[in-house]
Amino acid sequence: MADTVSETIDAFHRGRFQILQPKGRGHRAGMDAMLLASLVADESACRVADLGAGAGAAGMAVASRLKNAQVTLFEMSPEMADFAQRSRELPANAEFAPRITVRQADVTLRATARIEAGLLDNHFHHVIMNPPYNDAGDRKTPDALKAAAHAMTDDLFEHWLRTAAAIMVPGGQLSLIARPQSIADIITASGRRFGGIEVTLIHPRDGEDAVRMLLTAIKGSRARLTFRAPLIMHENGSHAFARVVDDLSNGRVGYLRNDVRERK
Repeated sequence: MADTVSETIDAFHRGRFQILQPKGRGHRAGMDAMLLASLVADESACRVADLGAGAGAAGMAVASRLKNAQVTLFEMSPEMADFAQRSRELPANAEFAPRITVRQADVTLRATARIEAGLLDNHFHHVIMNPPYNDAGDRKTPDALKAAAHAMTDDLFEHWLRTAAAIMVPGGQLSLIARPQSIADIITASGRRFGGIEVTLIHPRDGEDAVRMLLTAIKGSRARLTFRAPLIMHENGSHAFARVVDDLSNGRVGYLRNDVRERK
């Protein structure tokens, strides 16, 4: 009998929350979203914007771990925004559902159109993002939903970071996960909007090239760029995640910035 299941319910943080995702098409959230969520390490009452949220995995991971976080999921695709809304309504997510808002919106909007979409000026304490990362020259997928989630456009980081800076309070934190090859574009787009950039390269194993990077920055900061100690996903000869990676991806701890760790 043909498989007619078009969506799945997937658990994260060891079953503490769930999301609905399309099956066999579109972008399916996983480790990237969980590591992105770990960058928000703020126990105070805070407002968090998840730009390009998809089905809402990263934003919901923040709300699952941080009891004082109010999270708004911004997603341009009507279909994926619907997945996010229905994910919010799952019984497993009842504890934090009142702190989640879903908005269908293009995060590259400007001026009045941006505000009308709920991307309010000087409003959010944290902005997180997992932007499309495939270069235009990469092999294209025939899946239109996945292509929209993965395909990088010209000046993508300029558009996304412009919006992040506009909607964030002074001193707010930008957090993103991207390919290491995007570092120059991100630094250029940060310009005078963001400083205190901290970069952590993610390597599959010791001795292997980095495949992702975590990056945080502070709106209005003039602090220098810092490259932090790398994260090694697996110990050599093992497929199990390293303890620190497992803790971050399962919501047991947040990934503190160096300047926060130094104050503690």
